[in-house]
Amino acid sequence: MAINLKIIIFVTILKGELMQYTNIRFDKNHNVEFYKTLQKRVRGYFKENNITRYGDWRMVLKTIVMLLTYLLPFVLILTVLENSWLVFLMWVIMGVGMAGVGLSIMHDANHGAYSKNKKVNSFVGYVLYLTGGSDAMWRIQHNVLHHTYTNVTGMDEDIDPGKVMRFSPHEKRYNMHKYQHIYAWFLYGLMTIMWITVKDFKQLYRYKKMGLTQTQSSSFNKLLVITIVSKILYYVIFLVAPLILSPVAWYVTLLGFITMHYIAGVILGLIFQPAHVVPSADYPLPDESGNIKADWAVSQLINTANFAPKSGWFSWYVGGLNFQIEHHLFPNICHIHYKKLSKIVKKTADEFNLPYVSEKSWAAAISSHAKMLKKLGQQDTM
Repeated sequence: MAINLKIIIFVTILKGELMQYTNIRFDKNHNVEFYKTLQKRVRGYFKENNITRYGDWRMVLKTIVMLLTYLLPFVLILTVLENSWLVFLMWVIMGVGMAGVGLSIMHDANHGAYSKNKKVNSFVGYVLYLTGGSDAMWRIQHNVLHHTYTNVTGMDEDIDPGKVMRFSPHEKRYNMHKYQHIYAWFLYGLMTIMWITVKDFKQLYRYKKMGLTQTQSSSFNKLLVITIVSKILYYVIFLVAPLILSPVAWYVTLLGFITMHYIAGVILGLIFQPAHVVPSADYPLPDESGNIKADWAVSQLINTANFAPKSGWFSWYVGGLNFQIEHHLFPNICHIHYKKLSKIVKKTADEFNLPYVSEKSWAAAISSHAKMLKKLGQQDTM
């Protein structure tokens, strides 16, 4: 896995100061033996078992199941269903399917872990367009920023939801944050609604200024055209078409469309945020020279948490992202291997006296996240 941490970008840090073109670096002389040892053991696992780190027939089967869960109800809406309640139920199922497509298919593909064939990864990664998103913007936010700078304030956009919520102890606290542990759950539902409307465009212009669009081997103008055209096609297919073809009232279709996105947003929010915005996280910060006094891999351990490791069906649906530690340490390995790799990671972490946080259930992880939201909303310093 390439871990090139010398990415030149703009970054806002404490006190709102702007460090232009800062070279953020993790300390390569701090606890580096952990990751070297872990990488060696993981390579050994694949070699000894004579298996590939990519996906296999299980990913193909999952792709079919998830796409059918998302698209089959839509076909029924357009063709045979006339009862408003049944149509609305189909939109609800589509919301579950949409989240599943993102978690279990698109995610691996855009990490290059679905297949050893790059063209296959690119093609499968395009399914994000079926949900109204942009694969290029997703890769920049998720692969470049979140995975490289996990929980680094001003760098990791996953902990920067704007002023309405406070996900980092290094961000300014407002009075409304006292109640974020109550209202955050409702706002999570707006996640994909923001994607299909304004977020991708805002990110595109911001990433252009930061020089990050270059990481996608495409010009800004080309990315802009693709984003505009894909949004238009998405709305025509998934909103205009059912408004015209479905016999139910227009407001049932509109409510169903919004509900679909809201359900997907809630699921995604409750999978990703309980893995990072938790009491065990330490939120590292770079010094004035851009140096972070921690090894990258160790920082991933500290700022990431697993949950529900024994839940087979749940892990299947969320694309192994309940094993977030393994995913962050080895994002280019397909999630079907995470459960077995988790034993190797935990054993190695224990040997080096490093933390390995894993909640027994998804409910416990959400509870832990809620406690952190409350703490961040009530305390200026942690």
